[in-house]
This record gives sequence, structure tokens and C-alpha cells, in this order.
Amino acid sequence: MMMADLKENLMDVVGAITPITVAILLLQIFVLGSSWESILLFLASALLVTAGFTMFLLGVKTGMLPMGESIGAELPNRGTLVFILAVVFSLTFLVTVAEPDVRVLTITIESVSEGLLDRTALLLIIATGVGFFMMASALRIIYNVPLKLLLGVGYFCVLVLAFFTPPEFLAISFDSGGVTTGPITVPIILALGVGITSVLSRRTALSDSFGLIGLASIGPIIGVMLLGVLTG
Repeated sequence: MMMADLKENLMDVVGAITPITVAILLLQIFVLGSSWESILLFLASALLVTAGFTMFLLGVKTGMLPMGESIGAELPNRGTLVFILAVVFSLTFLVTVAEPDVRVLTITIESVSEGLLDRTALLLIIATGVGFFMMASALRIIYNVPLKLLLGVGYFCVLVLAFFTPPEFLAISFDSGGVTTGPITVPIILALGVGITSVLSRRTALSDSFGLIGLASIGPIIGVMLLGVLTG
């Protein structure tokens, strides 16, 4: 079974990476005039990326997704509402801290701002925003709150804050929301939603298990905007 999954993942990754690899290779040869050493280094890097993504997807399919679904399914049966929210916040907070895309963004911002924006503080704000909105997502599933209501309220707050946020924080805030939809955060968030919904038989999985990523990305946007308002 694992070998079949490995082969399937490898074919998916090769199909996704090959076009961009060929495009960059042609640019290196005909536009940039790169040396053979640079070209060989790029090809070796492409092979490493292929192997890395293949193993990562295998880990997601065999470990992360089942684990997230199991946790989400057990939460409604094992504890109170406060316990459920605490676990959801803690798990999504830690997953966001571990997200490579978020770390790349915070390191880049700290470098460009010449240390004016501390990457650790920015990382904690982004992770906290994801955690709070994932708690809101869990409450939405439990109490059957319409998704459009939460999205409307969330983006209304974003629009209002946009008038008061300094321009540099405005740009950073939307990038912060984008990087939370990375390869580590998304599987855990989706799996949690599927798990929680699976024990609430009165609802459909399609209507409640999805939309979580869109809600989770609002949290970092509002968090960074508030930071800009308070410090700007």
C-alpha cells in the first residue's frame, strides 16, 4: 500500500515540477547564459525538490491526515467546549509556527526592514491569528453558523482596518494571510475539520469541513493590521 502511494505521489510531483524545471532550464541556457556548473547545480536541486516533496506528500497521506482526522473526531466526545477550543487553538498555533512559508516570510520581512520588525513577534502574531480563527471555525461547525456570516464579518473588519493601517503593514498583512495556506498547515486544518464534522451526523461534511482555510487566513491579516495600527 505504501509503495503504491509512493509511486502515485512521485508521478504527481514529477508532473508538477517538470514544466517549471524545463522553463527555468531554457531560460538559463538561452537567456541568462548560465555556466554548466550552475545548470548542473539547478538540476541536482530539482531532483532533491522532487524527492523531498514526494516523501512529504507520503507523510501527509499516511500520517498527518489520519492523525488530524482522529483528533478532530475524538474532541467532541472527550471534553468540554473549552477543552475542544483549547486543543484546536494549541494545535493550529504550533502547526503555523512550524509552517516553512511563514518562517520564510518573517525572515524576509525582518531582513528588508533591517530589524525594525522582529520575525519572532511577527511569527507569534500570525500563529495567534490562525489559532483564534480556527476556534471560530470550530464554533461554526458545532453551532451550525453560516460560513458566509463569518467570512462577511471577518473581511468587513479587514476593510475597516485597511483605512487605519500604515501602507507597509497593509502589504505585509495580506502576505501573512497567504503564507498560512502552506503544505503543513492546510492538511492539519482540513483534517481537523473533517474529523469534527464526522461525529456530527446531522450535518454534511462538504458544507462544514471546508471553508476553514479561508477563515484561518483572515486571522493573520487582522493580527498584522492591528500591529500596524498600534505601532504606526
